[in-house]
Amino acid sequence: MTPKPTPPTLDRRSFLKGLGTSAVAVATVQVGAMADELNKASALPTPQGPAAVPVSLTINGEKKDFQLEPRVTLLDALRNFSTLTGTKEVCDRGTCGACSVLLDGKLTYACMKLAIEVQGHDIRTIEGIAQNGQLTPVQQAFVECDALMCGFCTPGFVMAATSLLESNPKPTEDEVRRACSGNLCRCGTYPNIIKAVMKASGAPLPETNEVIRYGSLA
Repeated sequence: MTPKPTPPTLDRRSFLKGLGTSAVAVATVQVGAMADELNKASALPTPQGPAAVPVSLTINGEKKDFQLEPRVTLLDALRNFSTLTGTKEVCDRGTCGACSVLLDGKLTYACMKLAIEVQGHDIRTIEGIAQNGQLTPVQQAFVECDALMCGFCTPGFVMAATSLLESNPKPTEDEVRRACSGNLCRCGTYPNIIKAVMKASGAPLPETNEVIRYGSLA
């Protein structure tokens, strides 16, 4: 008579041993995957500088090549390493708006951007908005409404107004004030600046100038 096969036995020790081996294997795989992800996340680009390095910028539709230290701001690159001095340096702290440019169509303080980090982006300065010597409606309205005194802050205001009207061609007066709130005019020409932006939008102009307090622009 053929003896019956003995069923395999699984005692507590064997079970725990097998469970531990499986857990270690799974944990090893998870730790390896986590290490790979951490290595990817912590991978840094090759350090640049401190000496000058090649920097290529697209400014007003034209590619320009520079040799700049990585610490050079976009404002510094425009004013001191090219002939584009229309963008003004005033506070150099991102508070006055005189250095405003359009970066990929978005209003940006040039003093707050490093030139090396805006490579591959479209940069428009005050020199790049008029075409073939023809003033834009914003520029023309600034002239007609006497929206400048010393003129030093004017390029930044023109760029702020240009950005607004490109995204919102028919703004309200409150929207104009808000759009210009990041720019300071130390001569106090705010009423005429707002009138100029409204005129450029085609809106009817107010019959009288309103005294605008500094806080009302925010």
